[in-house]
Amino acid sequence: MVDFACISHRLVVEVDGGQHTVRTSHDATRERWFMAHGFRVIRFWNHEVLQNIKGVKQAIAEELSRPILPHPNPLPQSGGEGDT
Repeated sequence: MVDFACISHRLVVEVDGGQHTVRTSHDATRERWFMAHGFRVIRFWNHEVLQNIKGVKQAIAEELSRPILPHPNPLPQSGGEGDT
């Protein structure tokens, strides 16, 4: 499960608390999985969200303005076998 996601832009937003300072390996594994499936991941600390929501929103807006990553396993295009 993720904290927030924008599926249409293939963006995952994670908001991390203090427990993530000891879960770096777990977080890195999750991030690699998302990236392998065509998602970008951005992370913020809880205190950033609480103390600098304007900056967090700006960072998310900047990510959303970037080109969407292509899906690593796109569906086949029509025109293959069985098409008439």
